[in-house]
Amino acid sequence: MGDPGLFTPNSVTWQMHGDPMMWVAGVRALYLQALHPRAVRGVIQNSDFRRDAWGRLMRTANFVGTTTYGTTDAAERAGARVRKIHSMLTATDPDTGEQYGIDEPGLLLWVHCAEIDSYLHVLRRSGFPLTDAQADRYIAEHRVSARLVGLDPVAVPASRAELAAYFGEVRPELAVGPDAREVDDFLLRPPTHPLLVPAREVLWRRVAELAYAALPPYAHELYGRPAPAPAVVTRRLRLTGAVLRRVPPRVRWQLPPKHILRAMARLGPQARPAPYKVGR
Repeated sequence: MGDPGLFTPNSVTWQMHGDPMMWVAGVRALYLQALHPRAVRGVIQNSDFRRDAWGRLMRTANFVGTTTYGTTDAAERAGARVRKIHSMLTATDPDTGEQYGIDEPGLLLWVHCAEIDSYLHVLRRSGFPLTDAQADRYIAEHRVSARLVGLDPVAVPASRAELAAYFGEVRPELAVGPDAREVDDFLLRPPTHPLLVPAREVLWRRVAELAYAALPPYAHELYGRPAPAPAVVTRRLRLTGAVLRRVPPRVRWQLPPKHILRAMARLGPQARPAPYKVGR
């Protein structure tokens, strides 16, 4: 058998990250991450995400796919690239003139926790079967991905209780300023070719609105835009999940960067991710 990678087919992560609702969860993570002024400032000042939206999305998907389904060496190299890039980037506070590195542990921890919380929240709420113990196991597994981006794993939440405590501590630092507004506007109306505008309004806008609706109540308050009642959001998430999961997995996995298919080719068909394998 080939190298199973950092997570292995026995992990909760291996099964979860093959679910199509990860795309909705990823958009929710962007909304949540934008609420930290120092973190979102680093993104705005160091990337041209408005003109390279698809490229940025695919680079993020490639990193998650590589660290989840790639070989140990591929995952470690992906982490090293991210750490190197982050080490060279800084942001400047327009009010104080302070210049700071975007690889500050506090900022890396916020981005990490917003992602893991979003992946877990959206998948569970949309019907992916996970017990509380399995959810805790998923969070603990991602001390590995936290290490890859430069965090000390010991300082990273490893359970739902620790993750909730972290969000409680960081909550006073969150706010919606001009940078967060720019991200919000971008997610609702990303630049696209004029011929694709109708598709954006029909498909993408629904994804963005569902991802926004799945945010915690304090995020809705900060953005100042209401969301449907929680029960309505849950029904929409479950319906969306049911529809997307009816698409044959091998069709979904043909989308770039094809990490799952490559992992199955390397490890054999038994490496196929599936929800029923979580409890094994």
